[in-house]
Amino acid sequence: MNFDLETGWQVQPAGGDTGTAFLGVRASEKIFLKRNTSPFLAALSAEAITPKLIWTKRIATGDVLTAQEWLNGRTLKRAEMNSPQVAKLLARVHQSLLLKRMLKKVGGQTWHAPEMLQTYFYDLPQDLRQHPLLEQVVQTLKQTMADLKTPSMEVCHGDLNHKNWLLSDINRLYLVDWDSAMLADPAVDFGMILFQYVPRQEWQEWLETYGLDVTPELMARVFWYGSLNLLQSIKHHYQRGRFTEMNHDILRLKELVSEIN
Repeated sequence: MNFDLETGWQVQPAGGDTGTAFLGVRASEKIFLKRNTSPFLAALSAEAITPKLIWTKRIATGDVLTAQEWLNGRTLKRAEMNSPQVAKLLARVHQSLLLKRMLKKVGGQTWHAPEMLQTYFYDLPQDLRQHPLLEQVVQTLKQTMADLKTPSMEVCHGDLNHKNWLLSDINRLYLVDWDSAMLADPAVDFGMILFQYVPRQEWQEWLETYGLDVTPELMARVFWYGSLNLLQSIKHHYQRGRFTEMNHDILRLKELVSEIN
């Protein structure tokens, strides 16, 4: 693919499922390149949520190419997702007026609970539709949806897999891959983290580190969005034949349903 770069740059895939991320190398220089990334990347860079944005340009194919600072570091391990750094950075995202203003400006979508639940049913395999545990959880979500009390709609990342957190060599944490960004209940994000990564007995400490008072209303939102996230993850793995990962999520969901009930 032609990236319309100056002479001397070599480009190679940087990994990921979408095939849109690349590493550009010229002599000792390195940059992170991505095609058609989230249009409010400049705001994310300004808030130091993502690595520094260097330039943006439209190339001959019509795609928009962005270049960001390449940082030496690594993605977070699953066990590191309950760290205070994660909670505090996510709180900064949700509290940023700049991010909220810019996402609205570029036409970011607002997602409410009913719409999010409906996306789970779209193209849902029959095996999952008839699974007793999943059916039980879905019925609970339907019954409790009207009682959810969302304080405000904020910028949510929407895909907080541990591989989307970059820890630099100087111990600076960044959140990358914003293609799923939306305006929604912040519990969409921290519900996913708690359900996917954090032991149940550590939820209160994590939420307090984030900056929240743990109330029954808050826990209802955590349970609702966390459960939905696991349902979506189970569906995602099933459709891609990743049955080990799917079964891991089913067991996690079963464990949490038992503990909460």
